[in-house]
Order: sequence, then C-alpha cells, then structure tokens
Amino acid sequence: MTVLQTEKPLLRVLAGESVRPLPFWLMRQAGRYLPEYRAVRKQTKDFLSLCLTPDLATEVTLQPIRRYHPDAAILFADILLIPFGMGQKLAFVEGEGPVLEPIRRSEDLGKLDVSRVDEVLAPVMQTVRNLRRELPADVALIGFAGAPWTVATYMVEGGSSRNFEHTKAWAYGDENGFRQLMEKLVDSTSHYLLAQIEAGAEVIQLFDTWAGALPEFAFRRFCIEPTRRIVSRVRARYPHVPIMGFPRGAGMMLADYISETGVDGVSLDPFVPAHWAAEWLQPTCILQGNLDPMMLVTGGQAMQAEIERILGALGGSRYIFNLGHGILPQTPPEHVAELAEIVRSWRG
Repeated sequence: MTVLQTEKPLLRVLAGESVRPLPFWLMRQAGRYLPEYRAVRKQTKDFLSLCLTPDLATEVTLQPIRRYHPDAAILFADILLIPFGMGQKLAFVEGEGPVLEPIRRSEDLGKLDVSRVDEVLAPVMQTVRNLRRELPADVALIGFAGAPWTVATYMVEGGSSRNFEHTKAWAYGDENGFRQLMEKLVDSTSHYLLAQIEAGAEVIQLFDTWAGALPEFAFRRFCIEPTRRIVSRVRARYPHVPIMGFPRGAGMMLADYISETGVDGVSLDPFVPAHWAAEWLQPTCILQGNLDPMMLVTGGQAMQAEIERILGALGGSRYIFNLGHGILPQTPPEHVAELAEIVRSWRG
C-alpha cells in the first residue's frame, strides 16, 4: 500500500494533502501519566523487559489510542535498544534513567557486534506486527529510532549528560575513531528501521534529541550527514514510506537539515517560532509540533490559547499537531483529552 491509496489522515498529510480535521499524535503518548500504563509496568521487572515483551509493549502502545484516538500510534520501544542489541550493557535505574557501560575510545568498539541486533530486537518486530493487526483502520503506525549522534552521547557518556564532554572530546579529538562508532550506528539504525517497515511500520521518525548541543560544523558532520545516509538507505528500499526527523534544538539549522538529509518533514521543538517555521520551512516539508509539554500539564485556557496560536500559524496545510517534546509524567490524562477535542474541532 502506498501513501496515496490510504484513507489514514496522517498519511494523507504526509503525502501532501490538506486534511480536516488536522491529524494529531503526541510524543510519549504512551507512558507514566496513564494509570493503565503504570499497571502494566508493575508486571515487568524493569523498563527494558517491557520494551522487549511484545504483548505488553503492544498493550501500552494501544492504551492512548483507546483513550484519545489520535491519528497515529508510535511503537513503544526506546532509542537505546540499538546499543543494547549490539552488546553494550544497559540498565534503566529508577530516578536516574538509563545507565550504560561507557565506550570512550576506538579500542572499545570491538565490544559492539552489529550482527546481534536482529536477534536481540526480534521482539520489537513482533510488537510492530501485533500493532498492525490491532490498530483501528484509520490510525497510522509510526516506527522510530534514535539518530546516531544522540544515541552515541548515551553510549559514550554512560547515560544522560548536560555538557557531553566525553562525547565531544572523542568526536573532536579523534574524529576517525568516533566515525567508526557512527558507522556502526548508521548501519544498525538503517537495518533496524528497514526491519520495522518490513514488519508493518508506515512512517519512520528519527529522534536526534541532543542535536542542539552541536555547533554548526559538528551539526553538519554528526547530525545531518548520518541522518542523510540513513534516509537514503531506507528510501532506496521503501521510497513511499515517509521519514520524519526531530533534530531538537537545531534552530536556524532546521532549513539545512531538511534540504540536506532528505527527510519528508520535521518535528519542531517549543523554541521554534511558529510563524518563522511557516514562512521558511513549511513550503518545503511537512511540519509537526510544537506545543510546550508544560502547557499540557497546565491545561485550561492557557493551553487552549497556545494551541490555537500554533494552529493559526501552521494549520493551513502540510501540518500535523504534536508537542514540542514528549508528554511529561505529571500530565493529567484529562488535559490530553481536552487537547484532542481542541485540535479536532479547529477548522481554521
């Protein structure tokens, strides 16, 4: 099935059509803010087990679809499954987040085995197949992966970071060695996304959460170039599958990211001015975003006014409503229902 043959609103927008009501989905729409998610999470020993148990991962992916009927479901997984699949030690620690055994020099790269990824992440593909069977006929399925730069920061730092000092020290001081790590990530990520499409994913999104940490020369080298190569490989086999990018914090580099990577569209973080994006980005690609997740926590008139402001700037065409980053755990579920109603009722 090609995008042009579908009645799914999100895929129609990604094919360039103008659709009313506007399609929407929300990053991290499955997660800790939902009581039913927390109930499922208690059935697993850790977060990694939840990601790799197809029946449970399918269930939590479907939970927000049942509540809010957004126009897309996004596969429940994690961007760090790729390094885990290659053999890097990974744990998710309550209150701390992901913890990895750091890889900080070329000599450590021998610990990574790209050939293991298919077998280790086979449960993810089963989740994708489950979802294609169980999703409503009008809801698209989004597959995803972390972009190489962002995944590399976790692999090198050993977890989250503010300054990325170890990653930048390696990338700037031993570029050839760091490129070897990026090569492994380009290869494994491309293969992983192709497998998701083969299993049934209809759209792909690449999350480059820490793209904004890079100065211009490094942004081109470590964000744009690896993404361009992944897009090229995916499109060579599946030219009709839309590819979205999310280079968070890219700012004015968004235009170059769009033109040089070849993505079909970009997600906008909350710091991208909507009217600027409408003038400089929307003529060339599909846009998605960019409500501040804290507005969803706040709710009420403030949230409604901000949603309507964003829709007024971007909602004419070639647009999918979303947040500017993931739903926060303290978000009241009823505020998500309120958001869904506002977006559905907006006609412009």
